[in-house]
Amino acid sequence: MTTPESQPVPSTATSHPLRILITGSAGFVGSHLVERFLNEGHTVIGVDNYISGQVSNTDLFRDHPRFTFIEADVSHGIPYTGDKLDWVMHFASPASPPHYQQFPVETLMVGAQGTQNGLELAHAHGAGFFLASTSEVYGDPHVHPQPETYWGNVNPIGVRSCYDEAKRYAEAITMAYHRSRGVNTRIIRIFNTYGPRMRPDDGRVITNFVHQALRGEPLTVYGDGSQTRSFQYIDDLVEGISRLMMVKYHEPVNLGNPDEFTMLELVKNIERLVQVSLNYTLSPLPLDDPRQRRPDINIASTKLSWRPTMSLNDGLSIIILQYKNPTK
Repeated sequence: MTTPESQPVPSTATSHPLRILITGSAGFVGSHLVERFLNEGHTVIGVDNYISGQVSNTDLFRDHPRFTFIEADVSHGIPYTGDKLDWVMHFASPASPPHYQQFPVETLMVGAQGTQNGLELAHAHGAGFFLASTSEVYGDPHVHPQPETYWGNVNPIGVRSCYDEAKRYAEAITMAYHRSRGVNTRIIRIFNTYGPRMRPDDGRVITNFVHQALRGEPLTVYGDGSQTRSFQYIDDLVEGISRLMMVKYHEPVNLGNPDEFTMLELVKNIERLVQVSLNYTLSPLPLDDPRQRRPDINIASTKLSWRPTMSLNDGLSIIILQYKNPTK
């Protein structure tokens, strides 16, 4: 008797060779997708303008025979003239508050014009279009945990709105192209994700805390430390993306770890792993910073047979070791 658990899981690992264009390929998530798809035998075209991506991430794959890189700002167009594409994956955007608040206009443009340019390219090639959206579309949520049916609580003119509203618009235009022009679309809402290849100045809490801890500095805790986040390791996110590509489901899907931690609990976790007593300082909570964030992953579990497998302690151990030995 075949049970749901014994059925093969759809994945790009089981697909025929694909030609995949990834915007934001030099970014944290984008570079891990490039690696995954090349290892599976697919051909990858990376596109990035390095506004928040890293040249070092492109250099990892530059000599690979199935990797091509195009340096371009996708907000102004995607200068691809090669063979027929199977997928256009739009992962280009500053994603941490310090970066998107430094580049608010560019962030809005890549969410708006960049998304439309990706959709037009996918439409022209008869390719699938995959949008990286974010849990930030939920804003400071009044519903907890957050299901995909929740419309969110976003300040449309606040300091975070350049990112939040760019992604909300990107979702809207993606669904419009699917409904009116038949583009085969996917949308994911990514919850806090961490792992190797994050920029040292990323500005999100795990990179901040780990670097401060390793330097022997007090950790900067915003607010009173009671606000919560759910932390997902990069390999779990990439696995969810791979599975969704092979499943015909067009509405948004949350990809995140439902294990929820306060900021003070995160301090304690890092303290145990670095085996040093850590001090912390309290700073005012940034404007519009969400008080709580945790995904409802029922759709991902049901449609993709997906759940994250990396615990926070195991994931933190990996990046602490990497930060201690950056050349390994």
